[in-house]
Amino acid sequence: MNLKEVTFFSVLSDEDVAEIMPYFQSAAYKKKEMIFSEGDRSDWLYIVSTGKVKITRQSQDGKELILEIIQPKELFGAVAAFKGFPYPANAVAMEQSTVLKVSRKNLFKIIDRFPDVMFSIASLLSDRMKDSHDTLKNIALERVESRIASLLLKLALKSSPDALHIDFKLTKQDIADMAGTSVETSIRTISKFKQLGLLSEEKGMFVIKDLEGLELFGH
Repeated sequence: MNLKEVTFFSVLSDEDVAEIMPYFQSAAYKKKEMIFSEGDRSDWLYIVSTGKVKITRQSQDGKELILEIIQPKELFGAVAAFKGFPYPANAVAMEQSTVLKVSRKNLFKIIDRFPDVMFSIASLLSDRMKDSHDTLKNIALERVESRIASLLLKLALKSSPDALHIDFKLTKQDIADMAGTSVETSIRTISKFKQLGLLSEEKGMFVIKDLEGLELFGH
């Protein structure tokens, strides 16, 4: 992966990227392998190169909640790495994945050398923290159908320009974990959306058939 493909490094020239590449290490993880756990020291900032990584926390009743799915060219562990506090959640490979990681020490060398990178990352972190806060708030306050509809709309917007396709496979268990509900409720809700013509499934991936209709459930 070329670092210039990562949004917050796109401001750098080819020469700049060549200068910082030695700071990065590549690491591979098997499906379901833990990259870091909640409470671990935040020694690294990570960027997904291939595969997908889920960011999770345990609910009060011991269930896994998926706060976010990190796709290629996206970073994770950044807030903790910048602030120096322990990772506030777990990071787990959802499939065979490779990541680039940079130590906290070298990260600060990079942003000291290239201040524009700092501004790009700060903006992204602000959005990421708001999304996590909204996710936890929605789990606490919104009904399940609304949570699942909002989740599907968010993932589609992130996945495709037309906001109608989720370009990776999601299990009903994944949806349940992200919406803070049971897999049975997830299956029942997805089936209802399909029966209403709002959603279809093609080769294991979701396609939104009626964007406005699904948005009504998401509000």
